[in-house]
Amino acid sequence: MTTTELGGQYATGLSRRNIEKALAGAGLDHHRLKPADLGMLEDFHTLGRLATSQLAELAEIGAEDVVLDAGTGIGGTARFLADRYGCRVSGVDLTEEYCATARWLNALVGLDGLISIRQADVTDLPFAARSFDVVVSQHVQMNVPDKDRLYREARRVLVPGGRLAVWDVAAGADGELDYPLPWADRPELSHLASAGRLRMAIGAAGFELVHWNDLTEGAAGFMRALLAEPPGPLGLHAFVTDFATKAGNLTRGLADGRLRVIQAVARAVAD
Repeated sequence: MTTTELGGQYATGLSRRNIEKALAGAGLDHHRLKPADLGMLEDFHTLGRLATSQLAELAEIGAEDVVLDAGTGIGGTARFLADRYGCRVSGVDLTEEYCATARWLNALVGLDGLISIRQADVTDLPFAARSFDVVVSQHVQMNVPDKDRLYREARRVLVPGGRLAVWDVAAGADGELDYPLPWADRPELSHLASAGRLRMAIGAAGFELVHWNDLTEGAAGFMRALLAEPPGPLGLHAFVTDFATKAGNLTRGLADGRLRVIQAVARAVAD
């Protein structure tokens, strides 16, 4: 997927303005925000903040770690990790609008001293080898055709023994998917692979799996419950176009097995 194609999928030119409106609608002064105030609108992946918290615990992230959030979006995972653990985080995303929004939000909640954001491709990272202790990637690889290159880059920038923490969507049972989906408005923008293919690519890149969990059933139930609730002012709908339709199509895919969600942690094997 090219930068232009991905920009068309995610960029609207309205992310910051719409988030400002959502914060005002929730009665929040965006000049006096705390990191927790953003929790309902910043985790652009299935299970939201719960998934981020569980993944961080499995990866045993601590204050001493230097972390890369690969595919940071508007920076929710990076802010959660920096706030919760006090670790330093670099975030990269291919969509410059999301990078700009992430930098703005980081400054609003006083975390810009711990987080740096760069516009970059996760398959061509602008970092030296062995720069990070942990690479976190949540719901990113569905936009990446070359899975092998993606995980080789993650391995390259990790120290030996470093951790790769993944929360991702995989292809499941046969059957055409319903579009739009959160990561693709049309089929040619989606690059789903089976869970087995992802597992193979991670191993081939130089990782040893520590955790591998299929959480599809729980994620489907969570999404059904979420969609049954009336939307409040804060939520992904604040900056994701047609979010209700996309989330509904995702939920049906999870419920009938056409889609799977995988939680994984792998350790970089020493060279």
